[in-house]
Amino acid sequence: MNSNGVSSDGPKRKVALITGITGQDGSYLAEFLLSMNYIVHGIIRRSSTFNTGRVNHIYEKNKLLPEKTFFLHYGDMTDSSSLIKIISKVMPDEIYNLAAQSHVKVSFDLSEYTGEVVALGTLRLLDAIRTCKLEKTVKFYQASSSELYGKVVETPQSEKTPFHPRSPYKCFGIR
Repeated sequence: MNSNGVSSDGPKRKVALITGITGQDGSYLAEFLLSMNYIVHGIIRRSSTFNTGRVNHIYEKNKLLPEKTFFLHYGDMTDSSSLIKIISKVMPDEIYNLAAQSHVKVSFDLSEYTGEVVALGTLRLLDAIRTCKLEKTVKFYQASSSELYGKVVETPQSEKTPFHPRSPYKCFGIR
């Protein structure tokens, strides 16, 4: 079995790529997909501290397996070339975009950076899919949050509920 899910002794396993894999939802999604027999790849940002605490247990367990099913790649939603490089290497069947600069205070302090990651990062990811000629085959999931609605005026929210975001993070989340 290789990292693209190809095996000589059985059917191809689905390959997923998760941005934001070190966040709460990303780590839970990775666990779920692995339990469903997927090959899982995640994109992590290079930072001054190793920020993989939520997926360390998956990474350590994977090291003990004869066939690796979990892979981490350095990349950044602000860097198109890193996204293209990772997608062309992984050739995923599914991409889950959970990446965000989601800290509300930081979104006010660094609003331009927040827009680069949340809004333009999504555009870069979609463009990378097209550049790698996967737009007809890959399934793309775009995560969002109830923060888009801000002060709730109706419950439950629907596609017709008006947006009232209260931070730059969620303003950039309206796509």
